[in-house]
Amino acid sequence: MTRSYSEFRRGWTVLIASSLGVAFGASPIPYNSLGPFTRPITEEFGWGRGEFQLSILWFTVAVVCVVPIVGALADRYGVRRMAILTLTLFGVSFAALALAPASIGVFYAMWFIAGFVGGGSTPVTWTRAVNGWFIENRGLALAITLLGTGITAAFLPTLAIWMIERFGWRWAFVGISLLPLAVALPVAIAWFREPERRVVAAEGGVPTQPAESGVMLREAVRDYRFWVLIVSILLVATGIGGTITNLVPLLQDRGFTALDAGKIAGAIGVSIMFGRVFAGFMMDRFWAPGVVFPMLVLPAVACLILMNGNLGAGAAVLAAVLVGFASGAETDLVAYLSARYFGLRHYGRIYGAQYAVFGFASGIAPPLFGLVYDKTGSYDAILITAAIAFGVGASLLLTMGKYPSFEAQAANGAGQ
Repeated sequence: MTRSYSEFRRGWTVLIASSLGVAFGASPIPYNSLGPFTRPITEEFGWGRGEFQLSILWFTVAVVCVVPIVGALADRYGVRRMAILTLTLFGVSFAALALAPASIGVFYAMWFIAGFVGGGSTPVTWTRAVNGWFIENRGLALAITLLGTGITAAFLPTLAIWMIERFGWRWAFVGISLLPLAVALPVAIAWFREPERRVVAAEGGVPTQPAESGVMLREAVRDYRFWVLIVSILLVATGIGGTITNLVPLLQDRGFTALDAGKIAGAIGVSIMFGRVFAGFMMDRFWAPGVVFPMLVLPAVACLILMNGNLGAGAAVLAAVLVGFASGAETDLVAYLSARYFGLRHYGRIYGAQYAVFGFASGIAPPLFGLVYDKTGSYDAILITAAIAFGVGASLLLTMGKYPSFEAQAANGAGQ
């Protein structure tokens, strides 16, 4: 079959706006900027590092609470309104962290507020529009949309450190907030639009699906595939989140210097981008669970490599690449499967619930890995557990079966 790319001619502006919204929204910015702020803030206020980094858990809890709500509001009132509103609120609330006093309770509250008001700027909102604009090339479009998280992970820590050294940590919060407010927001206002409601091809024979086709949330939760995806996300996201955030100290335990460990961990960001594009390209052409199954098993191999007490630099880089490659496929997969198996009628609600699980797993994984290390003096036990989780989580996806068709429902809806 000859594949048409006319969807990109129609929706390229939406794709760019969505990519910037994801890159500079509430998903990658907090996680990739928290590290550089750790030392200057803890040294000024006298807090412990663990105490300080617990703030990201409060942020994650807020996002988990609000994402399903935002998804439902986007389904009802339109994705454009929610995207622009929550991106604005995220930028303002992140800048407000510059005013943080020497009270850890207030600091946690400020992070919680940032997550609650800005949680709608996560991929849930942006992918809602992309799924409506792209049908035949949906996997590749989602990959491009979510590519920004890898790019942000690559440059934001360095940018944050430069700002802190030049202007101090308070002004660094303000400077970083300009990414959503001065870069992503103007583009979203100019180019981000609601999906076109189409039933037949507008040009080039591209199959299309109206935005309202699919099942409702109450129908989705009665489908075993909804819960298969939930459990798979929980297992895989916990393993990936914990491995990535604890890779540097783990490598230092293996004898690497902090600088070398940081360079090795940087390979994750690069491989995330490659994994994202590869998974998106392949999911457009083949059954998505079959495509990502081997990709999500790769981190299990990485865990076994990292357990080697005599770990060499080459093996360490390989482990980082394997984890990043799987991480690149993971977020794309959730958005893609939510649309393919449940449609777009209640996409915001359904993907919002799935993303809430993803957010919870990502927030709880770092302290979970750290707790096991504190109790045992080694990461080996949690690495073994993570390897098993990767295998089980990836295998569960193979039970989801063929994609359902919403064409009949779409035709009936169009005729009413």
